[in-house]
This record gives sequence, structure tokens and C-alpha cells, in this order.
Amino acid sequence: MDAITTTIELTESERLDRLRLIRSDNVGPRTFRSLLDHCGSAGAALAQLPELAHRGGRRDLRICGKDEARAELAASHKLGLRLLAPGETGYPSRLATLDDAPPLLGVRGASDTLMRPIIAIVGSRNASVAGLKFAGQLAHELGQAGFVVISGLARGIDQAAHRASIGSGTIAVLAGGHDRIYPPEHEDLLAAILAADGAAISEMPLGHEPRARDFPRRNRLISGAALGVVVVEAAHRSGSLITARMAGEQGREVFAVPGSPLDPRAAGTNDLIKQGATLVTGVADIVEAVGPIMERPLSLPLREDDDAPFAPDPESHDRDQILSLLGPTPVSLDDLIRISGIAPAVVRTVLLELELAGKLARHRGGLVSLA
Repeated sequence: MDAITTTIELTESERLDRLRLIRSDNVGPRTFRSLLDHCGSAGAALAQLPELAHRGGRRDLRICGKDEARAELAASHKLGLRLLAPGETGYPSRLATLDDAPPLLGVRGASDTLMRPIIAIVGSRNASVAGLKFAGQLAHELGQAGFVVISGLARGIDQAAHRASIGSGTIAVLAGGHDRIYPPEHEDLLAAILAADGAAISEMPLGHEPRARDFPRRNRLISGAALGVVVVEAAHRSGSLITARMAGEQGREVFAVPGSPLDPRAAGTNDLIKQGATLVTGVADIVEAVGPIMERPLSLPLREDDDAPFAPDPESHDRDQILSLLGPTPVSLDDLIRISGIAPAVVRTVLLELELAGKLARHRGGLVSLA
């Protein structure tokens, strides 16, 4: 099993506060983490949200109320859904190490399956017969080798991988809420996965209908939970290539199955191989590559304030200078600190205020820009 060096168990009060915080306006996973670092707890962050947003230039920030959060917890319980924090049992260990890990992950299914070593298999929705067959073969053999297969419950390669690994354990990652399955015709597949000690995860609230922008967010969970991502078929501009890119950014192994140059569904996978992805012709290629990774210990990411505290209330001239240096082009925090000459604690605090006010966008690699 994957193991993580730090485990936690939230009280119900803490879980309620965390749910309220992540469901409030302009609070995404990275902002959530910054708020916890800045304030010390979700409850303290909720109390400071209005002031922080006001200092950033917004006075009407919507904060999720206690009744709304209690209603979501009750509905989740009725569906057999647990809302877990990174480090709790049932929260995939490798996913918990991401700096944008969901602060609360909606989990249904077997906790043991979620804690085992995981390999992702993704690919074209409009897959070839050969692609579907090979995806199923890989998934089945990975299960026999002791791995859990994770995918996105989509048509094509995803569903082939799920179906072939139901008996050994598979995880479906949803783009919408647990009660809004997409595509709808895979509701029976999801039911079969859960009945066979598989699992389903989502960071979205119940009732959330998946939109186009939700699928890349889902893809980061697929790659983030896994040791590596296998792309079986993918055309140029395929969503599976987004998953592969995210896997590389997250430090995961990227695998690609080669295909005919005459088949546009193989164009993306062949390009991945040219870019350095591990070529896969059988399950042994995957097992050999991830073996050394499984031996490395895991740990939750450090809190930002372990080495860089926040400022209680930045001066207005510092705030103005930082805002003037920001633009639509993403820049790194280090560059912003160096060029402004302002203390790191002040810069971090101003960025948090701007983000809560809806004026700041965060990008991968720790980059920020004006929204």
C-alpha cells in the first residue's frame, strides 16, 4: 500500500468549517491552503474572510453558511458519500501530496482500494477496436499485478479500462457531483464498480452538472492519484494529452502506447513518445518503471508558513506596488518578491487578499497573474 507519513482525522466541527470554507466564493484548493496557513484553521479563516476580501477590494464575498454546509453533509451521508481531507484514511495518498489537492474529496466505495498503488489509463473517447482491446488487456494485467486502475468514466478507453479491472479494483473520477454522472449511460458501470469494492471520487458538490472547464480539473485528480498515466490513444488536442501534461508537472510517470502514423487517434501518443514518454507494449513496461517510485516515502506538503509567514495587515503603498507589478502574464512569486523588494510575508498576504477579491488568478508552477 502507498503510505503517507502524516495522518489526520477531522472532528465533525472541523469538517463543517472546511466545507464552508471551500464552498465560499473565490476559495479554490490553493487559496484554501493559503488561508489555513495564514489563519491557522478553517474556522479562523471563515472569521477573517470578509476583512481579507475587503482589503483586496471586494465587500460582497459570499461565505457558505452553516445550514448550507450541514445540508450538504446530510445529503452526502444519505448517498454513502464521505468528505475526506488530505491525510485521512480513504483519501488517495499521492493525491494528498499535491499543492492543489482538494481540501475535501467526495469519496464513495472501498477505502482499501483508494489506498493501494494506482495506475491511470486514459485515451480517446472515439477509440479503435484495437485501442479498446489493448486498454482492457493492460487494465486486467495491472490488476493481476496488484495495481488499482483509475480513469475518468468516459466513453472509449476509460470505460474499457474500468470494465477490465472491476474484479481487481478500479476508481472512477467524476467531473461533476456524485449524483450527476457523465455520461449518463455509465451509471450502470459506476454501480458495478462500487458493488465490486471499487471507488468513485469527485471534488464537486452534489448537484453540480459537469461543464467543459470541469474536465481538466478532473484530469488533475486522475494523474495526481496515480504513480503514472498510460495514454492508449489520443489525437492532437485530446483531453488525454492534458492529463499527460499534468502528470509530468506533478512528477508522475507518463506512458504512451504507440500507434500507426496513419491513424489520427495515435498522433498524440506518438508525439508523447517523441517527447520522452515511456513506450508501452505490455504491462511489464509499466511495472518496471514504477517499481522504484513505490519505494519512496510519501509526505503531505509543508504548510507555507513553516518558512514564510504572512503579514497581519500590509501597508496600502505595498499593496499598490504589488498590484502595479501584476498583469495578464503569469509571473512567479519569487520574481514578484525580488522585483518589488517587499517582504515575502507582505507579498503573500496581498496576493491572498487579491485572490479573495476575485482579482488574482493562480497558475501551475506557482505562477500568478491578474484575473
